[in-house]
Amino acid sequence: MGKRRVPDLYRAPFPLYSVKVDPQTGLVITAGGGGASKTGIKNAVHFLDLQLVGEHKYSASLLHAHDTDTRATMNMAVGDGVIAAGQDGTCCLMRFKHSTQKEGGKAAAKDGGSGVQQGNARRRAGKGEKGGQEEAAASGDTSAMKDETARISVSDLAKVQSDLNPEDPLQKVVRFSSDLSLLLTGGTDGHIRVWEFPSLKKKLDFKAHDGEIEDLDISPGNKHLVTVGRDFSCSMWSGSQLAMSLKWLETMPQIAEKTYRYMSCRFGKVEDQKDALRLYTVQIPHKRDRKPPPCYLTKWDGKSFLPMLTAPCGPEVISSLAVSDSGTFLGLGTVTGSVAIYIAFSLQKLYYVQESHGIVVTDLAFLPSSLKGRNIKGNNETAMLSVAVDSRIQVHAVHNRRSFPIWLVLFLCGLMVVGVVLLLQNLFPGFI
Repeated sequence: MGKRRVPDLYRAPFPLYSVKVDPQTGLVITAGGGGASKTGIKNAVHFLDLQLVGEHKYSASLLHAHDTDTRATMNMAVGDGVIAAGQDGTCCLMRFKHSTQKEGGKAAAKDGGSGVQQGNARRRAGKGEKGGQEEAAASGDTSAMKDETARISVSDLAKVQSDLNPEDPLQKVVRFSSDLSLLLTGGTDGHIRVWEFPSLKKKLDFKAHDGEIEDLDISPGNKHLVTVGRDFSCSMWSGSQLAMSLKWLETMPQIAEKTYRYMSCRFGKVEDQKDALRLYTVQIPHKRDRKPPPCYLTKWDGKSFLPMLTAPCGPEVISSLAVSDSGTFLGLGTVTGSVAIYIAFSLQKLYYVQESHGIVVTDLAFLPSSLKGRNIKGNNETAMLSVAVDSRIQVHAVHNRRSFPIWLVLFLCGLMVVGVVLLLQNLFPGFI
């Protein structure tokens, strides 16, 4: 607990706003930029190769940098080799392909642009070979020292207008449904738009909140859609019809209404319960005081949508929320750069680094529990990536906690019982 230094996994040449881990390849995909302003700050999507070094440490190298011109990617969803990127008021879809070592030559021949772009990215690391390697290592880009056989090719698929705010259109959130049949977007105009995927035929378009959409998530099976707005409400929808409004204050009656607003929502599995589901929300103070009140985490039943447990999570304002794919852990990032991991069952803090980034944490992503052909979690109970406006990616790992096998615990208990019985028999003959 307390302040400590977390080494940077990678540093990009622009502010980072989103990070995802492709569940099929294990690629780390991160994006951001400086937007349309002519400051010289690039806008790009970076593809990183994540490697486990030893039991607990990680390294990352840049495989490919995809330039997004004047559009910074502010939010992102990844599924089945497709990236849905929120850029201004549009959702841009890109397909990416990670070629294996055997396919490297073919991929390079077919995708000349990718090879040129990757080569340029490496050449920018330094003028000389030695100097380039040193500078690449300092910036977190160790790709210049790797065998250059891996190739990433990126192609544009489509673009849809996802926000129609007449003043300043901005997509705030994007999600794929778990079966990848739907793409959902929300923005500053308060509308939720649901698109069939991959056809991108618009299925739903409805006003969900007065003001900006802060977050949304859809449950496995696409039965429940939950949205969070700046209008103090968290709503559950059946299609475009409001099914119910969630009331977290039922667990905290001492707190006055409209002193807090919802910031984020995520569905999560329940470990060892196949069909069970939980919803997690974060509530932050509506107004900032000199002595800031705590933010709160709430766990909801996934069927009745009644609050099960609410716990404070510190006075730092929460900026991002993530749930591990197993549903065991929750990740929190704050506007002051701190990162925390909580146990989902009890909402107890398991890991915390104060001001790890020193500036707002914009996104979090847990490493997959299992990945075909690779173990990227290592000998860690969980590991989570964080990105921030400071252009850095960090990895936060929780080592496996020591535990005894259940048979050993029962054996020791049996020995204790036998020992107590023998002691009583020795002290009080005829006890048995």
